[in-house]
Amino acid sequence: FNLPLLVVQIEVDESCFGAWRIRGKHGRGAKGKTIVCGLLKRGDKIYTEIVSDCKGVTLQRIINGKTSIDSVIHSDGWRGYNGLVDFGYKKHFIVHHSKNEFARSNSHINGIESFWGYAKNRLVKFKGMNKSMFNLHLKECEFRLNNRKQNIYKILLVIFRKEALKLS
Repeated sequence: FNLPLLVVQIEVDESCFGAWRIRGKHGRGAKGKTIVCGLLKRGDKIYTEIVSDCKGVTLQRIINGKTSIDSVIHSDGWRGYNGLVDFGYKKHFIVHHSKNEFARSNSHINGIESFWGYAKNRLVKFKGMNKSMFNLHLKECEFRLNNRKQNIYKILLVIFRKEALKLS
């Protein structure tokens, strides 16, 4: 997912996966949820990574490691994204969900929010899963989105022909 040195539009967001409500708390405050950071190159591919927290250092490490400094970054108002301009990014546009702002002309994160909805809808069908398997399921959702314009069956056939299944 390393981006070429072109000026591209990147949407960045984080999401929590897990039970909707745990002991009366929901969202970031609920214990036991898995936090995922995602980067979406508009109209192209997504990259997801499980993170331990939503702190600025963690999020900025991922953004800096996966995007060109010339990219235009779009995010929500989460404080973990503060300082991206100080980090060297020339353009960082913020939509403030807390102020009922979800888009301002070309500034929005609707693409990555759509991916979170897709992934959660797909994963809820399992009615829970072992935490050690979550990353595989998340990466499957990422693979499906990144190859949505291709025949996934043919892609998988090519992969399986190159890599034989190893049964233990």
